[in-house]
Amino acid sequence: MSDWTVTQSPLPRRRPRALSPLREHLRDTFWFAPTAAMVGVFVVWLVAQELDAALVRSLQDDGDYGTVAELLRFADDAKTVVSAVGSAMMTFIGVVFSISLVAVQMASGQFTPRVVRLFVRSRITKATFAVFLATFVLTLLVLTSYDSTPDPRVTTSVPLVQSVLTLVMVALSLLLFVMYVNGTLRLMRVSHVIARIAAESFRVAALMPAPADAEGVPAPADGGRVPDLGPVTAWVAHDAHAGVLRDVHIARLVRVARKHGVVLRLVPRIGDFLVPGTPVLAVHGGQAPPRRVLRYALSVGVERTFHQDLGLGLRQLSDIALRALSSAVNDPTTAVQALDRIVQILAALSRRPLDAAVHRDRRGAVRLVQPVPGWTELVDLGFAEVRACAAGSAQVTRRMLAGLDDLLLLAPPGRREPLRRHRELLRQGVERVAPTPADRAFALSPDRQGIG
Repeated sequence: MSDWTVTQSPLPRRRPRALSPLREHLRDTFWFAPTAAMVGVFVVWLVAQELDAALVRSLQDDGDYGTVAELLRFADDAKTVVSAVGSAMMTFIGVVFSISLVAVQMASGQFTPRVVRLFVRSRITKATFAVFLATFVLTLLVLTSYDSTPDPRVTTSVPLVQSVLTLVMVALSLLLFVMYVNGTLRLMRVSHVIARIAAESFRVAALMPAPADAEGVPAPADGGRVPDLGPVTAWVAHDAHAGVLRDVHIARLVRVARKHGVVLRLVPRIGDFLVPGTPVLAVHGGQAPPRRVLRYALSVGVERTFHQDLGLGLRQLSDIALRALSSAVNDPTTAVQALDRIVQILAALSRRPLDAAVHRDRRGAVRLVQPVPGWTELVDLGFAEVRACAAGSAQVTRRMLAGLDDLLLLAPPGRREPLRRHRELLRQGVERVAPTPADRAFALSPDRQGIG
């Protein structure tokens, strides 16, 4: 194999936002969107009710009682429709909930339990639930607005605008239901699940600060390497509940470090499990900031999230490939699809600074050093477990060899050793398993499609 390299275009970057941890945590919850929709529809109903009352008062002031009577007849007809919509929406909500449960159960059993997060974060699923619940709440509110007095001279409100709004919400609900079924069926297909995982991984890589700082200021020409921070002058321990470090509020930590004239170094990596009392921040160059200013800077939860976790995508893809290679499933094509994305992610990271992310303030001074997985760790995460289970599947070994060869061409010389190591270990594994020289030669022939 020739020793040449290919220059890759850098990953697109986005400036980290101060509220991004809160936004990401809300996306990982299922209650926020439906609750916000129900509160919002209540406010809209109040406005619509006031418009209906103002319309009736205007007609009565003008003495146009005939028009008011016509509106009352229209409202009586609309009341039947609104009542039917209220009953049907509960049935629709039950259908959507049942579809979601079946889809989640099938996806977690077929791929990996960690893909359930894709369903929780699905925008179309949340929008469908939110609009359905909002429509149901709106129908109940509209039914309370009907005046029992049929006399156009003394009636106070005719829910005309409210009825039209209900019909609009019904039309929107039907449209979202079609989109929801289509989106759920896509999420049950392994190719779309794998593509979503890869897209999330690229977003995490794009948000890495090197070679620029957390506030969007270009870093010096050192490429984001960690400078000499000096001795540790203080430690900050984890004093909250035990759990997985999901993310850190980078902008907050940079501001705190700049205000107190220190450099903070995050001790655990994103995705590490923390127990109370373990050190989480090392302080260089001064005293530890007060605990109150560090509040909410670190988020600990029950599971890893994609927000700042560079290795989570490779972990999920590896799990999908491992489950596909198990004797109970025996689906090497799915493993090949997972390897396609593993190679894609590693190719995009092959020339980026790893091991540590350096965050600087607006003046270019280093304020926060955050450990991230190194190149060798990422390669092992993507290939080690899959390689150990793939020796008996020629389709997977051929695809893995082709991927390793591609990465050997893309990676700089200093990062080729772990790729060569996995290539040699794969060759040894195939030689132990393959019964004949012809089988060994076939299984060790690189092929980007596995077998044709």
